[in-house]
Amino acid sequence: MDGKGSVDSSMDHLITSSDSEHPANHICTLCRNFYTLGWVTGTGGGVSIKHGAHIFIAPSGVQKELMRPENMFVMDHATRTYLRKPPVLKPSACTPLFLAAFERGAGSCIHTHSQWAVLVTLLVEKDALADGETVSDACFEIEQIEQIKGIPKGRGKQGMLGYFDRLQVPIIENTAHEEDLTQSLEAAMEKYPDTYAVLVRRHGVYVWGDNVQKAKTQAESLDYIFRLAVEMRRLDLPWTQ
Repeated sequence: MDGKGSVDSSMDHLITSSDSEHPANHICTLCRNFYTLGWVTGTGGGVSIKHGAHIFIAPSGVQKELMRPENMFVMDHATRTYLRKPPVLKPSACTPLFLAAFERGAGSCIHTHSQWAVLVTLLVEKDALADGETVSDACFEIEQIEQIKGIPKGRGKQGMLGYFDRLQVPIIENTAHEEDLTQSLEAAMEKYPDTYAVLVRRHGVYVWGDNVQKAKTQAESLDYIFRLAVEMRRLDLPWTQ
């Protein structure tokens, strides 16, 4: 950037491509799709993709359905310095949490404010309080649901979870500022090394995958499961046997 705060046009090549799969274009497409699902309402949520040595991150405060490639921040993965910063726009407050996922081998990380994710955290909280358990130690668990097959067994493990496997998604406490979630997110990743998602109580969910395609399909599978879990509870059906 120059001294006046305008974008150095020499870095525009990082976000300029006719390829729809290029991260700068792909993030825009995902944001539009996620908006229609109600996942990123009111500029909430975020998407990031690691591509080679670069990390592409959607900015903060931009309506996701109107996202454009020129809005993208581009970071050098090794140094964690910005190579491209659009004027006026602010970096995503999710960035430290995205980086935590990338440090564990992820190729993409998605953050949504899905209502189903929020409701599941409330139901788990309610159960913990009713049972006299510590809410902070609670975890969402479900089994014998076909869509669980859309979630991998774990980092470095071959294959996907099976119908009879129990899916566990850790839940961390919300904070006033997004970036303050980083330490508890990292702790959850250490405690549940096989997880590809972390729920944030009364907030939403972070989902990551080996690449953007896997992150997307896992986010879709989890949202299906969260919605199903809410409906199961409405019908007084158990999540686990």
